[in-house]
Amino acid sequence: MDFLSNLVKDTENKEGKPQGSSESSGLMGKLNGALGGGADGEKKEDVLDKAVDIFQERFMKAGAQDNESAIEQAKDEQISDAIRSGFKSVTGRDIPVDDK
Repeated sequence: MDFLSNLVKDTENKEGKPQGSSESSGLMGKLNGALGGGADGEKKEDVLDKAVDIFQERFMKAGAQDNESAIEQAKDEQISDAIRSGFKSVTGRDIPVDDK
């Protein structure tokens, strides 16, 4: 799992975070932020969620994953939960990455 941690750190260091976007302002931006989306929601992701983001961005060419909506972050959380469940069913152990 050190590979995932290092990959996430490398990506965070290389990518510039947006200073402000039109999506983060206004009523919809505040609603999205209240539901856990946006840049603040990205800060609360665990390493496995960030690895899912990196996979979507680099291999699936889904675009930037650094300011996702609350719905996109919920989808990523479901994907990471499915990965955790599959890992546990195959190995019998919990994945060694804490879930936030």
